[in-house]
Amino acid sequence: MKEATSCGGVVIYRGKILLLYRSYKNKYDGWMLPKGTVEAGEEFKHTALREVLEESGAKASIIKYVGKSQYTFIADDQSILKNVHWFLMSTDSYNTKPQREEYFVDSGFYKYHEAYHLLKYANEKQIVERAYYEYLELRKMNLWDNKKYF
Repeated sequence: MKEATSCGGVVIYRGKILLLYRSYKNKYDGWMLPKGTVEAGEEFKHTALREVLEESGAKASIIKYVGKSQYTFIADDQSILKNVHWFLMSTDSYNTKPQREEYFVDSGFYKYHEAYHLLKYANEKQIVERAYYEYLELRKMNLWDNKKYF
């Protein structure tokens, strides 16, 4: 089995979570979080920021690391174990522009319960749940909006 590593972000703006909708050849692929492959020599946090910007157009800032998810898939008749490292992020704008080259046709910010139910993959739902809990804790301590935490 081959291993691959990606990084991504749970980006929050005014309490809403950034999602991307991917559709390939008119097939329903679904809503997902921005993430992508680590390039040679790249730190995980830089990969996550780069991929969020490339896939959604959102300029985000990392707040904290929230965990890793794993899944397997088949590509070119080979089994791949994918490790994805996730970061809680903030941004200062609702403006997004889905990356058409990666078949993203829509993007937007959604309330937690909407985002949770829209997400296609169970592992991304778990990460959103964890990241949103962290976001709520930071808000409770008055560390989110005034950016003291950054």
